[in-house]
Amino acid sequence: FGCFFCPPKNTNIRISLPAVCFVWQIAMIVLFGVFIRYDAESDIRLWLQLKHTNNITSDIENDFYFRYPSFQDVHVMIFVGFGFLMTFLKRYSFGGVGFNFLIGAFGLQWALLMQGWFHALDPTTGKISIGVEGLINADFCVAASLIAYGALLGKVSPVQLMVVTLFGVTLFAVEEYIILNLLHCRDAGGSMVIHCFGGYYGLTISWILYRPKLHQSKRLNGSVYHSDVFAMIGTLFLWMFWPSFNSAITDHGSGQHRTAINTYIALASSVLTTVAISSASEKRGKLDMVHIQNATLAGGVAMGTAAEFMITPYGALIVGFCTGIISTFGYLFVSPFMEKYLKIQDTCGVHNLHALPGMLGGFIGAIVAAAATEEVYSREGLIETFDFEGEFADRTVGTQGGFQAAGVCVAIAFAVVGGAVVGLILRLPIWGDPADDNCFDDEVYWEVPEDEEGIPPVLEYNNHMTHKHQDISESNFSVEQS
Repeated sequence: FGCFFCPPKNTNIRISLPAVCFVWQIAMIVLFGVFIRYDAESDIRLWLQLKHTNNITSDIENDFYFRYPSFQDVHVMIFVGFGFLMTFLKRYSFGGVGFNFLIGAFGLQWALLMQGWFHALDPTTGKISIGVEGLINADFCVAASLIAYGALLGKVSPVQLMVVTLFGVTLFAVEEYIILNLLHCRDAGGSMVIHCFGGYYGLTISWILYRPKLHQSKRLNGSVYHSDVFAMIGTLFLWMFWPSFNSAITDHGSGQHRTAINTYIALASSVLTTVAISSASEKRGKLDMVHIQNATLAGGVAMGTAAEFMITPYGALIVGFCTGIISTFGYLFVSPFMEKYLKIQDTCGVHNLHALPGMLGGFIGAIVAAAATEEVYSREGLIETFDFEGEFADRTVGTQGGFQAAGVCVAIAFAVVGGAVVGLILRLPIWGDPADDNCFDDEVYWEVPEDEEGIPPVLEYNNHMTHKHQDISESNFSVEQS
């Protein structure tokens, strides 16, 4: 049985990858033709009827003009931010940004269908109506699969990534429906449904796909100077646009305004504590680019749930302060521990940037919700913020806090169970994944141009799994110039 799952690796995907892409894209065309239609604000006939019915005199009242700026920012985060953040590996930049592109393009189509069936299906016509808010939610759904990809970076084939995305989007749609609709949790920025779920989903798959001889690819499991610079571009795009990510689908007015402010402040705070811990952890006070690329974003992740609540500006600073420290310590100590003792090989350290801060963010949201009072929010403000209407009109803030905490548990349960099942599927010897000594290398799946200059052997590699304790006091070589 073990030999069946561990045959010699064949990375030729000339048949499997085109087949999967063509068949699944044709399936999307058929399903879109059957189910997907424009909503009332994007269909010309329905929009004109809506204008006449509601006495709307200007097209500027269309929801597109309120939501599209946020959609642009979120879209850039998905394809540029996440994509370039994954280019830190010295020989896997094509795979980092290219496979991110592939996952995003397929995932957003499947997400429009899956989320549409749960949230926008008209029971009378059997059709799904989509508009600009649906596009934002589809990008959110894809983000969870991209986070999972971070844990698997360099160790799986593009065909496996398509499978990860297919199941990841499906699981996301179900757990999101349970958390947001059945439990009636508030999670505008997705600490629970996106980051916590996506992080633990990817980590569970990585655990199932554990490679005991991955050290044979150690020479490529790290960065060089220019690859870290490219990854930092991704960090800066994510850092700048994270307030839009958290506030994109919040209620117009004070809720969206407050969410952007709280996220903005938390992100700034996490930068300073990340720099402080990174410097303090090295004997000569040098900064580690791994920490700066990743832990500086932890404040935005942790504020995803509580950002639309009245957490106060100094409360947002505290969240950013603490999560910056926790995330940096995760890269220093938790990731090496997980690889050595738990057999979880987390290439990008998604546990420290997404999974753990997302879980903490969910519980922070539960505490802030349970502590809400009419003196701070007003009665009308409580109803608007927590949507205490209809069947939830009698819910108290204490009960809401309990359900918020339960939402975190649901996200983790779906991630772990779903990730285990998907991991077992990916162990089948049909996906064209690389051998242990051939990971983290673009040449396996990409046409790579020849380097004009070889990589100098003196460059220390920068590994996202382990912290470097070696000091380089002076150069041991000289360059002779003729």
